[in-house]
Amino acid sequence: MEPEEFDSDVLRQFVLAFKKGKLKPIVKSQPVPKNNKGPVKVVVGKTFDTIVLDPKNDVLIEFYAPWCGHCKKLEPVYNELGKKYKNEKNLIIAKMDATANDVTNDHYKVEGFPTIYFAPKDKKNNPIKFEGGDRDLEHLSKFIEEHATKLSRTKEEL
Repeated sequence: MEPEEFDSDVLRQFVLAFKKGKLKPIVKSQPVPKNNKGPVKVVVGKTFDTIVLDPKNDVLIEFYAPWCGHCKKLEPVYNELGKKYKNEKNLIIAKMDATANDVTNDHYKVEGFPTIYFAPKDKKNNPIKFEGGDRDLEHLSKFIEEHATKLSRTKEEL
């Protein structure tokens, strides 16, 4: 509830709307990017469901914080990863500033930065967390190719 003015009538209307199920949750979100055509898609709170949970695509999503040193170090590698897979029709490489946007699905827990998940198109509520490997092009590529539901190109020898 974010009222301009607060009084008993405003509260009553809010409670009635809540009971009727007519309230929409307030999602913390940066503005939706006007141009999101780069090799790494920018996800915000308002686009999380339409991009990450889209059942037509596999999605690799990085949750980052702009002030995080590990995230800054990962950025050029992640951009290179996006370029490597940019021609894949059913694979999206994406990133989201988790300090400025709400993650609207409880299956994507962000407890540190960066946190990376692979969301297969047929298992959006069972994402696979990237853990234990180096955050370099080789290991991230191997992770994608291991979990992707369909890649159009032949796998490269690593």
